Amino acid sequence: MALSAIDAVVLAGGAPDEVSALAPGAPNKAFVPIAGRTLVARTIEGLRATPEIGRIVVVAPSGSFASPALQAADERRAAGVTMAESLRAGLAGFAPDATVLVAASDLPILSAAALQEFIGIVHSAQADIVYACVERKLHEARFPGVPHTWARLADGTFCGGGVVALRPRVLPALEKVLGRLGAARKNPLRLAAIFGARVLVRYAVGRLRIEHAERRAGQLVRGRVVAARCTHPEIAVNVDRPSDVALAERLVAELSTTSV
Repeated sequence: MALSAIDAVVLAGGAPDEVSALAPGAPNKAFVPIAGRTLVARTIEGLRATPEIGRIVVVAPSGSFASPALQAADERRAAGVTMAESLRAGLAGFAPDATVLVAASDLPILSAAALQEFIGIVHSAQADIVYACVERKLHEARFPGVPHTWARLADGTFCGGGVVALRPRVLPALEKVLGRLGAARKNPLRLAAIFGARVLVRYAVGRLRIEHAERRAGQLVRGRVVAARCTHPEIAVNVDRPSDVALAERLVAELSTTSV
C-alpha cells in the first residue's frame, strides 16, 4: 500500500562560513556548487524524486529567492537569524498534528531510496519527532572515510542524519533546547549533557542505549521521540567544512558512474 505524502521543509538559511567562501557571492553554504549544482538544489532534487514527498517549502535568505537553485521548490520563505526562527518560518501554517519532514540543505547525494526508507519508519513510528541516524559499520561499508561526529552507544556507534520528521505542536518545547543542540552537535559529551546527568553518565561509561536517549528527549519536548536507524548512509552525508566539498564532488561522480 502506498504511503501518504509528507510535505517537506528545507532549511537553507544561515550565515556565510568557510564553505560559502569557496563560492564568491554565495549567501551561505547551501548555495555552493557541487559538480555544477548547488547543495540546496541537490537536496531539493532528492526530495522531488521521492513520490512520498508532497509540497516542498524552502527557507532561505530573501535575497536568494530568484536563484535557480530554489526553482524546484513550491514555496520560498525568508530565513530567520537563528535556526529556531527559520524552523518556525518553515512550519508556519502547517497543522499542529501534521507530520512534516525537515531537511538540511547540504545533502549532496540525498536519494529517493533513503527518503523512502525514512518515511516508512516515520509512518510506522507514529511519533512526534523522528530523527535519522546511521550506524557506523553500515556507513563505512558504503562510504569509507567520510568524516562524521560519531556517538558510541551500547547499541553501536552512530552519526546523525540530515533529516527529521516532526509535528509542529512540539516546536515550542523544541525551541527551548534547539540552540544548545546546535552548538553541541559536534561534541557527543556536550550533547549528552543537555539531556541531563543520568544520560551523561550512561554515555560516559558506555551504557547509554538509543531507547534511553529517546525517552529523555521525549520528556524534554513533551512528546514521543524515535531514532530512525537508517540503512542508506547518503541520508547522513553532508558538507560541514571546506574539505567536504571535494569529497562530495567525488561521491557525486562515483554515484553518477555506477548509476549509468
